Amino acid sequence: MTSVRFFHTADIHFGVENYGRIDSATGIHTRLLDFEKALATIIDAAIKDDIDLFVFSGDAYKTPYPTPTQQKLLLQQFFRLQEHGIPVVIVVGNHDHPLSFGKAHALDVFGAIRQHDFHVISRPQACTITTKKGPVQLVGIPWPMRNNVLAKGMHQLKTSREITEYLSAQVVKIIARLAQDLDPSLPSVLAGHLTVATGIFSGSEKRAIYGNDPVFLPSQLAITPFDYVALGHLHRYQNLNKGGIPVVYSGSPERVDFGERKEEKGYCDVTITCKEGRKETKHSFVTLPTRPMIQIELHLEEGKNQTESILSKIEEYDLTGAIVKIVYHVPAGVSDRVDIAVIQKACQSAHYLTGVVPVHVVKERVQRTAVTSEMSTKVLLETYFKAQNVQKEKQERLVEKALDLARAVEREAERGDEAHDDS
Repeated sequence: MTSVRFFHTADIHFGVENYGRIDSATGIHTRLLDFEKALATIIDAAIKDDIDLFVFSGDAYKTPYPTPTQQKLLLQQFFRLQEHGIPVVIVVGNHDHPLSFGKAHALDVFGAIRQHDFHVISRPQACTITTKKGPVQLVGIPWPMRNNVLAKGMHQLKTSREITEYLSAQVVKIIARLAQDLDPSLPSVLAGHLTVATGIFSGSEKRAIYGNDPVFLPSQLAITPFDYVALGHLHRYQNLNKGGIPVVYSGSPERVDFGERKEEKGYCDVTITCKEGRKETKHSFVTLPTRPMIQIELHLEEGKNQTESILSKIEEYDLTGAIVKIVYHVPAGVSDRVDIAVIQKACQSAHYLTGVVPVHVVKERVQRTAVTSEMSTKVLLETYFKAQNVQKEKQERLVEKALDLARAVEREAERGDEAHDDS
C-alpha cells in the first residue's frame, strides 16, 4: 500500500490591499501581511507534517504586475517548501496573466529561476512529479486565454459567446487527451484554474464570472484516471462531485472583501492511497484563523437617540482586530443626527473601520388624483373622496352636503349682487 499526501490551495491574491493601512513596524500594508500570514500558516503545516506535494491552483497575485515587495514575500514562502524537499506545482490563474499576447505572466520568474521540483504550468500539460512516496501524475490546466484564440484569423469574426463555447470545448478535449496518456495505476491529479457551472460564487467573484468565463461541468473534469480535481478561481470551499472523484475548490485562504465575511477560509489536505490495484482518495478542509470582517446593521427608531442606538448595537460585537462596516437605516422623514466621531471612537479596537453608512428610507409619495378645470363641482368632489378611499354611501352624502353648501354660497352671492345694484 502506498499513500501520497498533498495540500491544495489557491487564490492567495497577494496585492489585495483594501480595508487596511501601512504597518508601522514593517512598512508593508497590513492586508498584504494578512494574506502572507495565511499562506505561511499553510506552509508551516506542510513542513511540520512533511507532506509529499504542494499544489497551488492559480491567482497568486491580484494583478499580473506585482510589486517587488509582493514578489519577495511570495518567493520566500514557496521556497521554504523546496528547502524541505516538498515539490511545488503552481498553475497560472487569470489574475496572474497580463492577457496580452507575448507578455510574461506574473509567475514566469519561478520558471526562469529553474528550481528543482518547482513546476509552473502556464500551458496545458501533463507531468510526473517525483515525491518521497513515489511518482504522482498531474495534468495542469491554466486559465483559458481568449487572446490566444483571437490571435488566430479564423476566429476573429466570432461572437464573444462563440469564442467562450469554443474555448470550453477545446479545453475539454485537451483534458481528455492528456488523461488518456496517464498510467491508471499511479496517483493522478487534475489541477486547473477554471469555472465549473455548478460552483457557488463568493461575493467578490459574482461580477467577474457571469457571461465571460468558459464553463465546465463536473463530469467533464472528473474522468478516469484522475483521483482528485484541484481547482482555483472560486473563493468558497466546495466539493462539486460528492460520492465520485472529488472536484474541489479549496477557496481563498483569506477573505478578499465583505462578500466573503461569512465564509470559512482554509485549504485542503488530500491523501490518495493505492492498494492492490485500487485507489482511494480522502480530503478534508482545514480552516485557518483569518481576520474577521464584521458588518453591523440596524434600523433606527423614531424618537430614540440615534447615536446611542448604534453604540448599543456595537457593544454586541467583539471588534478587536476586525475589519468593520456599520450600516444604519434612518426612518422616513427623520433627520440623520448620528455623531460619526463618537461612533468612530467606539470602534478604536477594530483593525479598520471601512465606513459608517446611512441608508435613508424614502418617504412614500402619495400620487395626486388627476383633475381638470373642465370638471364639474360634483365630479371633482367624487374624484377627491374616491382617492381618499371614502365609502361609497358616505361619499354620496358628503357630495350632496357639499353641493348644498355650494348652492347656498351661490345664493348669498346673488343676493349681495342685487343689493349692490339697488344702491
